[in-house]
Amino acid sequence: MSDIKREHDLQDHERAVSEEQVHPNPNRDPISGARGAHPVGVGVGGVVGGAAAGAAAGTVLGPIGTLIGAAVGVVIGGAAGKGVAEKLDPTVEADYWRAAHKHRPYYDPSKDFDRDYATVYGFGLQAREAEPERRWEEHEAELARTWPERRGDSTLEWEQARPAARDAWERAGRSHDAYARSDAHFRERFEQASYRRPDAGYDDYAPAYRYGTRARYSETYGGRMWDDTVEDDLRREWDQARGPSPLDWEHARSAVRDAYTTDEPFDGGRRG
Repeated sequence: MSDIKREHDLQDHERAVSEEQVHPNPNRDPISGARGAHPVGVGVGGVVGGAAAGAAAGTVLGPIGTLIGAAVGVVIGGAAGKGVAEKLDPTVEADYWRAAHKHRPYYDPSKDFDRDYATVYGFGLQAREAEPERRWEEHEAELARTWPERRGDSTLEWEQARPAARDAWERAGRSHDAYARSDAHFRERFEQASYRRPDAGYDDYAPAYRYGTRARYSETYGGRMWDDTVEDDLRREWDQARGPSPLDWEHARSAVRDAYTTDEPFDGGRRG
């Protein structure tokens, strides 16, 4: 190794140590402790529509999360190895809880979201995605033991943090289950879809099905009939939502509409 490269490596290490000291990162994997494994605790501006409305009723049934990451079409429990192959978008989750946490029965107005609650919501989400086949009751004792090491600057003791961690755990489970049911439903029917392009496979259409599924449970669209206004709004956001799909809106539209208008209760019965 050259002296120049060795010097650069040393400088990089020193910067990393300095950054950890100035901005300690509490968002570690709840199992391995790895830094930045799933940065849900970052402060995010704005509010996801419907978060407060969903939480005010004393449930966590609001909008579902947004999947990002690995291969399209993976169903819950079907991923090889530890954890699920796809993760919920941490930005969306942070936004959701920023709005919703004030309406939860455990909310303490003397606590700060960024310092106290964001970390525990991230902790619950990471734990659920790391161990998707375990029930909360099977995992809670382990989480209670590891919380003091993972809490960062949060002032919440485990008894205070526990219900928020479970909220995040259950919302993550509901979101993953909804996408899993949506994937299974449309994959089974895909070969007979009249709008299917002969040169495109299911994975090309999966982002469109998921887009429609997410929209139907959102506060913005949930409960609204498909019409020109809904379609125009969804069309404008398609390029941002399409991910790896090669489909333009004209080819994705029918799949989005299928997912938006189906009567299948992907989230266990609630629509919008």
